[in-house]
Amino acid sequence: MRIADKFRKGKAVFSFEVFPPKKTSPIDTVFNALEQMKNLKPDYFSVTYGAGGSNPENTLEIASKIKNEYGVEALAHLTCINSTKGDIDNVLEGLKAHNIDNILALRGDLVPDISPKTDFKFANELCSYIKQKGGFNLAGACYPEVHIDASNQVEDILNLKKKVEAGADFLITQLFFDNSVFYRFLEHTKIAGIDIPIEAGIMPVTNKKQIERMVSMCGVSLPSKFAKIMQKYENNPEALRDAGIAYSIEQIVDLLANDVEGIHLYTMNNPFVATKIKEAVDNLL
Repeated sequence: MRIADKFRKGKAVFSFEVFPPKKTSPIDTVFNALEQMKNLKPDYFSVTYGAGGSNPENTLEIASKIKNEYGVEALAHLTCINSTKGDIDNVLEGLKAHNIDNILALRGDLVPDISPKTDFKFANELCSYIKQKGGFNLAGACYPEVHIDASNQVEDILNLKKKVEAGADFLITQLFFDNSVFYRFLEHTKIAGIDIPIEAGIMPVTNKKQIERMVSMCGVSLPSKFAKIMQKYENNPEALRDAGIAYSIEQIVDLLANDVEGIHLYTMNNPFVATKIKEAVDNLL
């Protein structure tokens, strides 16, 4: 099923992101988490790609289990900066063989000491290539606070429009902690003529290192309210976890009240956090 078809007026899509385990961890660690989270009945799970495009087999194995054993739609991440067209063709064949119909098309991160391939430079090129092949529903990523490689928001929105014109059927945002930033972003996309569904990416912060890493990697801003929570509870892990969950719930309630088209929860493979949040907002969906 095309995930884009799940978006309908008056009802928000609710989805979870999971990621393959590190090479030093068994794949069963994510399967154990999925066993618990599937009972929360998300509209779909997205499955991230290995760093630098490594271990696509794990992404495929996890996505296949989600779709074919759990009966939940799976959105497989696919990066292109370190892939040739032949590499992409192989992944697409594997996805088709496992009944995976949905792909999140991404450029991917540049990896130090690895020279990027030359077949694809940007995600819109990957979108266009997959669309020409046919048979897949495509999602794209977007950035309410501007992609770190873009010089300004105008340039970033124009690049996003290229991605949509190349075939993206819906969009998922990078995480954000200030809903007003997201609402301004939506206004800018409408002005640019982008009219496909946009799902809001929410990450519950459960430890201090996690947020420091996200701010460093993504350039996400921290509202004063959020910063005060971090400062007050940074030395109390359980209190910080609970405060982070509460903050995410507050964000989601506000987004749903403002008719957001979807919520994409970055679960960090944590069933406890996913359960607390889904149960808190379930009656609002």
